[in-house]
Order: sequence, then C-alpha cells, then structure tokens
Amino acid sequence: MEHIVAAQTEPLLSVRDVAKTYGSVVALRSADLTVLPRECHALLGANGAGKSTLVKILTGVIGRDAGEIRVAGQASAPSSPVAAYAVGLAPVFQDPALVPDLTLKQNFTLTGTSVAGVQEQLDLLDLGGLDLDEYVKDIPLPFLRMLDLARALSYAPKLLVLDEITAALPPDLAEKVFAVIARQKAAGGSVLFISHRLEEVIEHCDMCTVLRDGRAVDQFVPREGGQDRIVRAMLGETAAIVRDEGRRAARERGDARPGIETRSLAVGRQLADISFAAYPGEVLGLVALEGQGQDLLFDVLSGERRPDSGSLVVAGTPLTARHPADAIRRGVVLVPADRMLALLPQRSIRENIAHPLHRRLSRWGPFSRAKENTLVQSAIERLSIDTRAPQARSLSGGNQQKLTVAKWLAAGFSTLLLFDPTRGIDIGTKHQIYDLVRQLADDGNTVVMFTSELREVELVCDRVIVVYQGRVVAELAVDVGEEALLNAMHGTVSANGRSDS
Repeated sequence: MEHIVAAQTEPLLSVRDVAKTYGSVVALRSADLTVLPRECHALLGANGAGKSTLVKILTGVIGRDAGEIRVAGQASAPSSPVAAYAVGLAPVFQDPALVPDLTLKQNFTLTGTSVAGVQEQLDLLDLGGLDLDEYVKDIPLPFLRMLDLARALSYAPKLLVLDEITAALPPDLAEKVFAVIARQKAAGGSVLFISHRLEEVIEHCDMCTVLRDGRAVDQFVPREGGQDRIVRAMLGETAAIVRDEGRRAARERGDARPGIETRSLAVGRQLADISFAAYPGEVLGLVALEGQGQDLLFDVLSGERRPDSGSLVVAGTPLTARHPADAIRRGVVLVPADRMLALLPQRSIRENIAHPLHRRLSRWGPFSRAKENTLVQSAIERLSIDTRAPQARSLSGGNQQKLTVAKWLAAGFSTLLLFDPTRGIDIGTKHQIYDLVRQLADDGNTVVMFTSELREVELVCDRVIVVYQGRVVAELAVDVGEEALLNAMHGTVSANGRSDS
C-alpha cells in the first residue's frame, strides 16, 4: 500500500492482507486497514473496490479466504453479526437489516436486541417519537437508517461501522449522525465511516484508507489531502477529478408546452396546493428536508398514488393514473430511491433491461428478439454497465443504479423522474449519471430530479424548486448556494435568493 502512515498507538482494529473471491470474481485481493482509538476513519473507494465486502467480513456476515483481523489486539474471526457484537463491532449496513412485514419491536426481539436500549438511543437522537409498534414497511427509509443506528449503539460498540448511512439522509438527520460520531470518539470508541460524500469525509474524519481493485492504495488525513488526492487514489492518477461544474443557464422556453405539470395537487394533509411545470430539454431540481411530502409527490407523478384534488398534466393532456402503467404508457417513468425496488434482483442484467420492452415490442405484432437485443446492448454500452455479474443483485451499487436507468433508456420515455439517483454511488459513477441526465435533457426529454445532495443542484439542474410542509415555497436559481437552499428548506426564503423567472 502506498503512503501508509504508521500507527503511533495500539490499533483498535487491525486488518492485514485480507482476501475474498467469489469464483472468478476477486472482491478483495490483499486489503489492509488500521483504525486507532478515538478515531473516525473513512473507508473509501469506487463502487466495486471492495468496501462492502470488507465490512461484511469484519462484521461476520461472510468469511474471509485469507488474512488477519485483530480487534483491540485480539485475533478476530466473527462467524455471525452476533459474534461481531460480542467483540465490540456494530454495523449499520447500507440497506436496513430489518424485516419489512414485522414491527420494529418484533425485529429487535428477533435479533436479540434490547428494545429498551434502542428506545434509550432514540431518545438521545431526539427521535423518541418513533413508534416501535409500527411496521417496518410503513417507515420512510431515512428513519429506518436512524433506527438501525440506534440498534447498533444499543450494543455500546468499541467500533461503530457506518456504511453509507448519510446517503439516504437529509441534512438535519445527517447532523445527528455526526453528533453520534463525536460522542463515540469522546467515549473512547472509534468509527469506520463509509461515504461517497467527500465533503463529509474531509470535515468529520481523522484518517482515511482508500481501496482500489480490492487492495488498499493510500492512507492519509482527508483534510490535508483534499478531494483531489481522494479522487486520484480512488480512480487512478489519470482520472478526471471534476468535470465542468459551471451552472448551465436556464433554457429559453418561449411558448414551449410543459412536459409535465401539476396544478394545485393535494393529498390529505401531506401535500397542499403543489403547482409547478417542468419543460422538455430541462432538468428541474427539487430539494426538501425529510418528511416534507416529496416521497408522496413522486408517487403521484409516477401514477403510484392518485391525488385527492388538483390535476397532473403530461404534454398538455391531463393524466388520471390508476396504476404506474398508466403513467408509463404516457411516457412518464420513475427511478426510485431504493434501486432494488426497480430491479429483478435474481435476474440477469439483460433480463432487467429487457423487462419493460416486452409489452412495447409485441404490441403491434410478433415479439422481436433481435430488436430487443439491439436496444438492450445499446443501453449497456451507453451507460458502460459491467455485465460480468450473473444477477442484478451481484452488481455494485453504481452499476445497479445505471441498470435502473438503462431499462427506461431502452424502452423509451418523455419524462424521467429521478429520486435521489446518486445516493451511495462513487464520484466517478456520479459524474457518469450527471452527464447522462444532461444528455437526456439535451435530447428533448423532461427530467424532474429530487436530490439530497445540494451540490448536485448546480452541477445538474436548470432550475430548482423547494418543498416545505407539502407546498412549493420557492423557485430558486441553481447558483444561489447551499445556504440559501437550506434556508428555503427550513421555511425561511431569502428574497434575494428567488430567481427572476
């Protein structure tokens, strides 16, 4: 490993030459990692670099093929997550480890977790109002991540392992995570922090280790190395670190008809008088704190939910959708926050892309396998999808997200709804997604994109609207900056932040 900094004290966690293969696929070649006491240590790397594999080995989900792991000086080879808890390692995985059809209490009882301990941690997180008798499937993803965090903290771990926890969180909940990190360090413990949000790493982590191609290639203090060094280590010296980050000027709309438009949409008490228009050839950004109605709004836009009042208009014609299929037939498609909901996890990459095609290709005659193959291959090449994995669930997070877009790219659409499309994706794949979204808009499609990463507004969008308490409270220029966006997201709209449009 290049540039490794020698540890000055006894490590809390020491990983040496850990390797793992799955048949012909090498997940880890020879990974090294050292985490000191009272340290927040970032584990970084592009999707597929081996981060999640290493976390699963550390926490007893899978076994290693070779190498040594020591926790507080003692050899460690946990055979299960329960065994990992026993030696002081507590993970919060990228996907919530909870059974959807059980209540929270039932989930905690199932895993032998103290319900009282979880409740105590929720109180410390100022989330004591969450109902532990509620079913997991009825709880928004950000709060499931916080519940998983409370469960991990209830074990009083020496090392708290956070795998992309902030990727699904709005700024207010992310700040609670950073407060937990500070408390964990103050109490003598450590944190292994995995995030693709490099600004978080630089601000909150004391040290970082970068994996590439299954091995550690660099270790340094993030705030000293900065984003440039992090990205070079992740992607290689020849990688383009940042593409053009200049704001795109809002397009001249003239008399253009909106691609999709809402008129006074309302649903119960969650959405009230939602009105906006998005035009062909532009990317309309949407930002909001968690729980402001954005999830429900995208359900309405995609045909998953009917509004109580108001109307949804697509290309000048009202859309009354009773099912997402009605919206799809009108060219409105959704890439949801949870990419696995949009995929057939146990099916191949080609089957996933071809799935929406079958109805379209057979509508006016016999099914064309040759046409399908042409469209599928074109989508794979345009998005540079790694096709070596036998099933969609075996892909890295970045390739899974590409796959959710690829199936609509092959099937065709006029309006693309993106809900946090770069959540949990490395910086290289993020920029591929940014470029693709801009290309799709340039092709004349309408794009509506919710993002929890405010920096993406200026990178990708032409305009941005802010939703607060179920209403559109502001339309802002994309270059107003994060402070103005945050003020609007909290219900305080700056007069000089409002766009002139």
